[in-house]
Order: sequence, then structure tokens, then C-alpha cells
Amino acid sequence: MKLEKQKPTGLEMSDQTPTAHAPPREGLLRGDHSASWTRRLAARTSHMKRTAIRELLKVTADPRIISFAGGLPAPDLFPLDDIEAAFDVVLRDHGARALQYSETEGIPELRDAIAARFTRPGSRVARENVAIVSGAQQALDLLGRILLDPGDSIAVENPTYMALLSAWRPQEIIFHPVPSDEQGIQVDQLEATLPAQTKLLYLTPTFQNPQGTTLSKARRLALVELARRFGFGLVEDDPYAELRFEGDPLPRLLDLDSDLDPIGQRAPGNVIHVGTFSKVLVPGLRVGWVIAAENVIEKLIQAKQAADLHSCGLSQHLILQLIHAGVLDRHIPKLCQTYRERRDVMLTALARHFPEEVRWTRPAGGLFRFVTLPMGIDATSLLAASLERQVAFVPGEEFYLRGQGRNTFRLNFSNASPERIAEGIRRLSEALETHRAQISR
Repeated sequence: MKLEKQKPTGLEMSDQTPTAHAPPREGLLRGDHSASWTRRLAARTSHMKRTAIRELLKVTADPRIISFAGGLPAPDLFPLDDIEAAFDVVLRDHGARALQYSETEGIPELRDAIAARFTRPGSRVARENVAIVSGAQQALDLLGRILLDPGDSIAVENPTYMALLSAWRPQEIIFHPVPSDEQGIQVDQLEATLPAQTKLLYLTPTFQNPQGTTLSKARRLALVELARRFGFGLVEDDPYAELRFEGDPLPRLLDLDSDLDPIGQRAPGNVIHVGTFSKVLVPGLRVGWVIAAENVIEKLIQAKQAADLHSCGLSQHLILQLIHAGVLDRHIPKLCQTYRERRDVMLTALARHFPEEVRWTRPAGGLFRFVTLPMGIDATSLLAASLERQVAFVPGEEFYLRGQGRNTFRLNFSNASPERIAEGIRRLSEALETHRAQISR
């Protein structure tokens, strides 16, 4: 196609003085051509939107707001002294390396440390099975880039983690929602309704976001066997498993899947495991990991090279030093003790102030519980009334596919103090009472 030669414009004449025939460059940049950029946006951007949680965080930055909205760790528990000491060691002993460009895969010592934490008798995770990423969210984004084609069928829990939907919707895939209950995703329903050629199933099996529920051991076994039989892969997003307050730990899907391999061949296979230090140390360092088969890791590294070259080397060295110094292993029990107390305070307050027809989950760990209101009460409308009383939560509709969950919402119990939790639930109950009175008129 032959292009006609364009007449000079003010933009092309940037080294000349603007004249009456050439509008000032400032005017053009301010917005005369802004509509053109709307036309130039890629089609996939129509599937992108700001998430309710990230937008709510702007509101909850006000210290007067009692926030049950974000999945925020407790800042008063951050091990600041240990982190300061780790900074000193890293800068003294590894400063030049920590501040230089680094390997896309992640620094080898950190990959080795993660591999060692996931290796168990009869099943080995090697360095080559581990990639370091900039938080678990980047892992989900990169996995979407390397695994998903337009039109692929992907199974997910319903409700599911909303940021997973944000990461994968632009790939123009088809989500197949599978119902879940107190024991996690209903594997029998999955088997009965699974579309042909389903490529992946994504889930958070332990202390799920948003519900706080945990997939039972029997369902875990059934799921990994079903995945192999039907030929779909499993993406196990596991940021909360170490934040257990009660009960015995359950085996990871990663481990159960490797147990199906012959002895001597047990390594990451049909499960991709995603983890992060954000929930068990601090989120600001933005360090997570992916454990997977070597060919998956190789493609993920290629995608990451195009995205950001490598995750922050200084953060990786800090995490490694905190592991070597024993801070991680000492810190997790402190989190569990505090979060259990806060969970119980919220449970007591809900039982005291909320009407009997309201139901909620009773998580054995993690950061969240899910509340179900009577049908006909819209949680988004309730949020407006709640914000007037300076209390925030996340409406559950954001986590559901197919327009469900309008009468549900998620509460975070890790971030607020026990006193603010009790007061916040009291205010929320008042908002609910007022809202119900208004809609019953």
C-alpha cells in the first residue's frame, strides 16, 4: 500500500518556532489527538479493568477507615529490625552483586533454598524447576502468556481469586466456573461438567481467596487423578498454606501429583505451583516463585525476559539472608498466633452483632472469611452504607463468574487490630440493619 506524504505538522517541526499554520506542540500533546489513541488500543484491552480491591485501597488509605477490604498482612508485625540487619549484611557482603543486573531465573542460591523447602523423601525439586518472579501476581500473568491461546477452556473455582481473572481475561479464553463449598472445589461437579479440551484448572486449595475454605485431602487426591485422566494441567496458587492456625497441614497438589509417578522419576509434572513471600514476610519486596517442569520454566523465563529482565536482585538477596538467619521460620508462627486471635475476635463480633440468617465461613488459617447475606440484599449497595460508617469490605460479586454472588462479601481479618475489628463489625452490623430497613420500605 502506497502511503501519501503527510504535510508537516507542529509535532514534526519540533525544532522550529510554531506559527499560525502549525499549532503549538503543547496543544497537540494535551489532547487534540487523544481519541486516536482509543482507536489504537489493542482489542485485548477491552477485557482489562481496574479491580475493586485496588480501587478500594485508595479509600482505605484514610486512617479513619476500618478496612476489611485488602488482603494486607499486618504492618505492625513486619520484622523491621531483622530486615534492617539483613540489609546491612547484604550490602556489606554482596552489595555489588545485589545491585547489579541479575539472572532472569533468579539468583541461584534463592532458587536452591526454595527447592530445598519443597523437596521431600522420594520427591525432589531441583533448581531448574524454580523461577523467581516479582510476586505471585506476575507468575499468573506470565503463565497466562505462555500457556493460553484465545478460545482455550479454563476451569476455575466459583468464586475465585479476582486478580487471576484480571490476568487471564485479556488472553480471550473461556472460563468454566466450578462450584465450591466448605471443603473446596466440588470435584464431582467438575468431572460431570468439564468441557472437552479443557487445558488448565486454576485454584487456591488452602485458605482460599476469597472464601477462606480449604480443599479436603480426599478431594485433592481425586483432583490430581482426574487431571491426569482427562489431560488438563493444574495451577496451584498457594500463598496462604503456611498461615495455618489449627489442624494438620494437608499435602500440596504438587506433592500428590509427583506421588503418582514411578519411584525415581518423582519431580514437578502436571502441577504448576505458585508461591510468594508477600504473605509470610513482607509484600513490598515483591518476591515470589514458580515451581514447575523444566520446559514450563524455560518458557516462563523467556516471557519474563521480555517483561522485566529479572526480579529485584536486592530483594532476592534480602529474602535469602532472612531465610539463612532463621527469620522466616521464626516469623511465621508469630503471624499464625496473631492472625488466629484476630480471626476469633471477628468471629465473636459477627456472632454477637449479625442476624441469624447471615452466614460466614470459619477458616482454619489464611487472611479471609466470606459472608453470605439473605437473598435480595446487594453487598455493593451495603458497601456504600458501610463506607458512610467508615468501614470497608469487598463485595463478593467481583470474585464470581456469571453474575453470581451479589449477596456476598469478603472480610479480611489480618490487617486491623482486635479493637478495630470488633468496632468495625459493630458498625457494619448497623449499616446492614439500616440498609435492610431501607429496602423493605
